[in-house]
Parts: sequence; structure tokens; C-alpha cells
Amino acid sequence: MNADRLPPVAPEVTATLVENLSPRLRKRLDSAVTKLGARTTRRDGDTVTIEVDDETELRLHAPGGVVATTDAITCGCLLAPACVHRAAAACAAPAADLAPELVDGPTAEVPDPAPVTDLASASATAPASATDRAPATGPASAAGRAHVTGPAPTPALDSASSPEVASPEQRAAADALWSAGAAVLEAGVDGAGAVTQSALLRAAHTARLRQLPRASGAALSVVTLLRAARAGDPSYRTADLVTALAELLGTAHRVGTSSGAELAAVRGRARRPYSPDGSLRLYGLFTEPVVTDSGHGGVRTWVAGSDGRLFTVGDVAPGGVGRALGVADRAVRLGDSALTHRELGRAGLAVAGATVSPDGRLGAGKGVKAVTARGAAWTEPPLAALWEAPPSEQAARALRSTSRYADPDGGGSDLLFLDVELLGAVRESGGSCLLARCAGGVPVRLTVADDDPALAHRDNVTLLAAAPGTRLRIIGRLVPAPHPRLTLLACSHPSGEGTVDLGFDRLRRADLPDPTAPVHPAPPRPGGAGAHSPLYLLERRVEQTVPAGRAALGMLGDVTAETRRIRRAGLPTAAGLLTALCASAARRDRDLFGRLLPADTDGFATYWLAAARYTAAVAESLCSAAWEPKQEGVR
Repeated sequence: MNADRLPPVAPEVTATLVENLSPRLRKRLDSAVTKLGARTTRRDGDTVTIEVDDETELRLHAPGGVVATTDAITCGCLLAPACVHRAAAACAAPAADLAPELVDGPTAEVPDPAPVTDLASASATAPASATDRAPATGPASAAGRAHVTGPAPTPALDSASSPEVASPEQRAAADALWSAGAAVLEAGVDGAGAVTQSALLRAAHTARLRQLPRASGAALSVVTLLRAARAGDPSYRTADLVTALAELLGTAHRVGTSSGAELAAVRGRARRPYSPDGSLRLYGLFTEPVVTDSGHGGVRTWVAGSDGRLFTVGDVAPGGVGRALGVADRAVRLGDSALTHRELGRAGLAVAGATVSPDGRLGAGKGVKAVTARGAAWTEPPLAALWEAPPSEQAARALRSTSRYADPDGGGSDLLFLDVELLGAVRESGGSCLLARCAGGVPVRLTVADDDPALAHRDNVTLLAAAPGTRLRIIGRLVPAPHPRLTLLACSHPSGEGTVDLGFDRLRRADLPDPTAPVHPAPPRPGGAGAHSPLYLLERRVEQTVPAGRAALGMLGDVTAETRRIRRAGLPTAAGLLTALCASAARRDRDLFGRLLPADTDGFATYWLAAARYTAAVAESLCSAAWEPKQEGVR
């Protein structure tokens, strides 16, 4: 049984069913989830039936697409309703996020469930510099969280205008989220089974009721990633769970320390309404397929306004890659336009009564009028101006948008518009990618946006790698890394006529000027403050915690050699964080009788959060520095 075939279950439903189990059944819950996953399912309207055995059926009733009450899950076994099957089914199904995202029209795009950019925090714990000059410091206890994970101190406010602060109920909800997140770090992926996940779901539900949608969403993302990791989902990445956990813990902590406008950002918004934007003249750029880990599929078409602002028109719904391929040639539901998405990517629109969400999505409300208009080539105004900004400036702007802990409502785009010369394929530890050179002599690695063989990305990049010396105008999405790196989304046609949507259009060998090309060795990494940075020594300890928990990190032993190497590289804060993190993981106090006391999960979570946020900030600084033009003779 594929979990995607089950309807989403409201977090409070799963939490309630797990909480109502007896201690004996809770111990059997994880194995029950696994066994249930091997059973067949069938759908009849709003009801999904699972065959528990030859004589027993389990039903999930989801009117409106979501299982919203505990009574909507029924089981035919003799122990029902107190059986383990109902709770196992809820734990096997996706967690539903009941907070509406957009409120303007039928073409609202379903957001990707990966939490990396939508669940970002607004502050970092480390200086935005590749060279760390701050003294090595760390919290002494969980009470010191404000000193290592919170935002920079703000100026004192006039006492006459007392700022808004979190209510006691919100603080209590945030404390529950912190405790649930700390429990995940304590247990690790291997130990964070259905019971631990249900605690997160209960905390997420309470946070949503207390008007903390951002923290609630972060908790749901952690649960989704934990389930993917435990199920062996090939799309799962430990770095994603690190980011989601850091977002959860950081946001939960900051609820109690923020006020005014900062508190509003920490709370987040349950919905992102569209706002009026008057009349817009739009020019198509390209269309990209959207395929999410939750089984959604569709397209996103990018357009630019006459002032250079970027907008998107999306159509994403359950259906996976098959739906993405089909929707690309369907009409855009925006006003009276009859253009398909792929046609819009090369044409234009005149829109009256436009509405736009904070992240640039165009609404399709009843008052929106749109008609087809002439498009523009990438070399013509106003589109040509997108390629005029220096790559370093574009990368800095995109990095602000893709930062792991950026303000979710900050807007901005993660796209870069570059003129490049292809150099050929370059080998890397994870395979090969396309190497190119952009303005200022900066070498850029161009990678595949999606490996699904049904899409054209992989074949197109492979063909382009066989044509060194070709000059192209490209659009790519920034990949934060210590070296310049993009996922390639669209490019000008090698013949110079038209453009290529690399996810949909398929290049042919006849389109390329040179059918053969050598494979070049990877170029040396740029010199400077970020070259050969030992920051990875701290990063890997942060990541090692997530799969196996605190105890595994505590058994690593002495890290003096690693901290010495980090200090020699000019990163004393990183060295201090590594020492404190490992010491906290290994610390177990005893009572007067020599018995081990419970581990300080709060304190360890504090150190871990500080290290995770610090490494993210420094990594982003190194990424920004890598895009700077290299001067001749300087390595």
C-alpha cells in the first residue's frame, strides 16, 4: 500500500487515536503501521478501504478529501474501536494541513510540502561572514536559549507604547512544540516512531488553534520527513529534516522572546491572501513542471512585468508527473485568455484587476480580466534587462529568498538569468553535471532539476554537455553551495531561434553544433576565506544527530583534534559549538545512589539548534562569496 493512496488525516485525529491506545498497544503501533502498509487498498468515492486480513476491513471516510474526525476511521475487527488498526491507519496516512494557503481563485497552486523555504526563520545565529571573528560561546542551560538562538537585540521600546507579546496560551503551545521537537532529537529518526510523531501532531494542532500557523506547519513538516525517512523514501534527505527541525525549535523558542512586528513574523499567517495590483502587462519567460513528494503534479509558468517583477501562474493538484505532463498543454485559467501554459511561457498577457499573493502568484478571481497579448524575446525589452544584473547581485538576491531561515513572507525569487559558455560535463562525487562559465569568469555547475525519466531534464542536460563552446542564455534556480551551482530550467535554443523549456521540450542532436565533447575534470575550488573550510566538521555532527539521536553523538569521543582544526581556520565560534554540542550529548548525571538521571534533552536541543543555525548562516555566506568575479592572478 502506498501512503499517497490514503486520504490525509487531520493531526488531532491521529494524535487522539494514538493517545487512546493502551500502553501495550502503543508498543505494537510501529509494527502495525508497517504491516498495514503491505495490505491492499481500494477507493470508492470519499471512502478508502484497507483489507486488514481476509475477514477484516478498515475504512477511512474523507468527505472533502480529509479525514477530519476519529469516527471517520472504522475497523471491523473484534477489538474495535479500541484496536491498534485505526491508529495505525492514521499514522500511515499523510498528515493534513487544514490551514488554507490562498484565498483568491481556483488556480491557486498547491505549495510543495518540502519545508526548506516555506518554513524558514527570520534570523540567524551566526555572523554572515565566511571568517568567524566572534568568541566561542554557548548556552549553559535551556534557559539560555535566547542568547544563542534568538534574533539580534532590538532597541529599547518606549514604555508608553507597550509592544504586543505572545499570550500565555501561545507560550504554552510553543513550549509543547519545543518539547516535542527536542524529543525527536533525543530519539533520532530510528526512535521517533508513531508515538513520538503523535506528540508532534498534537502540538501542531494546539499551535494552530493558538494562532501559531508557522510553528504548526514546521511540526507537520517534521512529521512528514520522519515518515519518509522511516519508510526509506528515496527522495528523503537528512539535510531537509535538519532544516525542518531547526525551524521548528527556533520558531517555538522565539514565540516567547519576540514582540510587535517580529512576533507577527514568528506567528506566521494561516493564509496568504491575494492583494489588488491593478493592470499588468506580462511577458512569458518559461514553463516548468512541478512534481512534489506528496504525489502532487502540475506546472508553474513564469512571466515578467514591464517593470521586471516576476510572477507565476500555477496549476498543481494530486496526480504526480503524469498530471504535470498533461497540464502543460491545458489552457491557463486566467481571465479570457485561451493560451496554454506552454504557450504563455512564450507569449504575453494584458491583465486588468490583477491580484497577486505575497510570493508572486497571480490570482484568478472573478474580477480578474486577461487577454492574450504579444510576448517578447529574451533579447528584447523588457525581458533583456533580467540578464543585465551581475551574477553576484542576482545570487545574493536569490540567496535571500532561498535562505533556510528566511522570512516566509519576504517574497523574492530564487531564479538567476545568466549568459554562459558551455564547457562540457564535469564529474562529481554524486555523478556528472554540466559545467559553464558566466560573466566574470565564474565557473557554474548546471544540474538537472528533476531526474524523473518522464521529464526531459536529464536528456537535455546530457545533450548540452556534448556541445562545449556553445553560448546560451539560461534561466536557473540557485542551489546554495560553497561553489556556484544552479538547477537548469530553461535556455535559449542552441540555433539562436526561440527558447527551450528543459522540462518539457526535448533537444535533438541535430540542434547542437558539436556532437562530441570530452569530460573535463572538476575545476579547482576558488580560493579565499571559504576555500576548503572545515565547517563540515560541525555540519556532519549536526546531521549525525538526526538519524540516530543524542546518544549516538555522545559516543563519538574526543573532538579536540577537530576543534583545533576549526580554530586554525578562523572559526572559533564553530569550534566552541562543536565542543559544547558533543559534551552535552555525552553528559549523563547521576543521583546520590549512582543511578543515571534522565538526559537533559532541553539543553542538548539548545546546543544543537545553535549549531544548526550557525552552520546555515556561514554556508550561505560562503555561497554568496563564491559568486563574486575572480580577479586575474588571484586564487
